Amino acid sequence: MARVLVVGGGGYIGSHMLDMLLSRGLEVTVLDNFSTGYRDALHGGDLVEGSLGDAALLDQVFSTQNIDAVMHFAAFIEVGESVREPGKYYLNNLSRTQVLLEAMRRHQVQSFIFSSTAAVYGMPHQVPIAEDHPLDPINPYGRSKLAVEWMLQDYATAHGLRYATLRYFNAAGADPATRLGERHEPESHLIPLVLQAASGRRDAITVFGRDYDTPDGTCIRDYVHVVDLCAAHELALEQLLNGGSGGVYNLGNGQGFSVQQVIDTVRQVTGRDFTVLDGQRRPGDPARLVADSQRAIEELGWRPAFADLSTMVEHAWRWECRPRA
Repeated sequence: MARVLVVGGGGYIGSHMLDMLLSRGLEVTVLDNFSTGYRDALHGGDLVEGSLGDAALLDQVFSTQNIDAVMHFAAFIEVGESVREPGKYYLNNLSRTQVLLEAMRRHQVQSFIFSSTAAVYGMPHQVPIAEDHPLDPINPYGRSKLAVEWMLQDYATAHGLRYATLRYFNAAGADPATRLGERHEPESHLIPLVLQAASGRRDAITVFGRDYDTPDGTCIRDYVHVVDLCAAHELALEQLLNGGSGGVYNLGNGQGFSVQQVIDTVRQVTGRDFTVLDGQRRPGDPARLVADSQRAIEELGWRPAFADLSTMVEHAWRWECRPRA
């Protein structure tokens, strides 16, 4: 039975991944320092508390846990913060990832799944965006992720690392059984922000620009359900453990939903109204970001099960309405 090291297993996507791996009968070790993750999001597995940048701790984990593959979910992800504090992002997202890769190399662990981002593309030249789109990130977050992608290529050439790089668009939704969901502090993602306005935890939601070249004037983004993201990771893991060479894959549902469509869908799903404010455009916001995920569909056999926006919003709304301590 394979054992997987899930780095950042207490976070939004990592915790959903942990549940999926456990449900499939795999053995899982979680490494997390809980700087942004949550202990109560861990529903099993063996916990090692600490940093992916702690080489001595990683040596101990790899020496005692018989790890077959690593999944890396422990990046910092806030674009605005990355502009204000680029060093924080290069230290954690790039330098500490190299410490992890070096530990894997020392202990001959060859299978690595990396959570990357559509931010590596920067401002799109064409939509939908395929994996061969030019890579030109416009912020330190995206550049730190692209630097890791380059590093993975070099480790593959020099050391035989086999890896899958999964470029997310906008993760959304929650566990349909409401055991897990999105918890970012502070929250910056559109769907949970709008749901907080619907639940009353937020006074209003602001639309940043209504004059884009889109049907309703608001930005269009590609949302992919967190469970579908995890399913793609599982397929990539299976490919690597079976000797496959891996690759680079976009993960989106191939559809674009505008900011206004999200607001309208939240109102429909929740049956609640809330205040919507109009703000100015934000610098660097492209009008459309939509994925071409055909490569993942063809090579991994990936089939998103929750591509409907209403379903993603409904699952996230159940999570927003959960009892809180």
